Amino acid sequence: MSAWAGRRAELASLDLEFGAPAVVSVWCGRPGRPAAFRFRADVPHYAASLIKLPALVAAHRGLDLDAEVAVHDEFRSAVSGTYRTERAYDNDDEPWLRLGSTAPLGWLCERMVCASSNLATDLVLEQVGVSGAAAEAPPGMTLTRPIGDQRARRAGLTNTVTAAAAAHLLRVIAAEPSGRLLDPLRRQLYRDDIPAALPPGTRVANKNGWVDGVLHDAALIEPADAPAYVLAVCTSGLDEPDAREVIHAVTRASWADRHDLTAREAPRCR
Repeated sequence: MSAWAGRRAELASLDLEFGAPAVVSVWCGRPGRPAAFRFRADVPHYAASLIKLPALVAAHRGLDLDAEVAVHDEFRSAVSGTYRTERAYDNDDEPWLRLGSTAPLGWLCERMVCASSNLATDLVLEQVGVSGAAAEAPPGMTLTRPIGDQRARRAGLTNTVTAAAAAHLLRVIAAEPSGRLLDPLRRQLYRDDIPAALPPGTRVANKNGWVDGVLHDAALIEPADAPAYVLAVCTSGLDEPDAREVIHAVTRASWADRHDLTAREAPRCR
């Protein structure tokens, strides 16, 4: 019996268990194939740090990753004027140590993903343009403003993502032949979500995102005894411990079903 049996009803019951604002979305399947399991996969959530994935893709689309970028903390707002990235709300001190100096674009991409640096993200977005990053966002994701642009937020601009869109980005990143896009996700420092629910030593590349009431993770999981698969879980309206518990339960179900994901898939799309 599939490990997903009963999981759909269990997820649907979250509305009753935690209250109506609680929403969990899941997409799971092999790269390049339709989903083996979907649950509310097209429901939009606030994107949080998952916008760093299209920014990563955009930076690799022809920019010189060895180019030195001036490190500063004041940026042009998506609406008008400027804003400052706040160090107190960042997750990574390393780019801040270079404030007033320079850093290679490729290094900033690395810190943006593996350490979820907000300052590095805004510097990368400055290089590729918000519109350039948005062009790499798949259907189901909107990217309208940088991290920390409170002027744009107050004007109603926001960034959203669906589990299907997050999974699509992981599939794009996994398909890049050189592996350069996947490397920062393999070196992810924040591994309390999907990776924490996998057996020790499992090869996994992931990017998570979080703010109050929002916790997401999207990963390429590579079991030693089964083909690789993508899992994306987006949660909104849950406290962090509850959201993480849900992500872990979904991850364990995906792992238990890792040999059979192909069996329920449609033929490869051409």
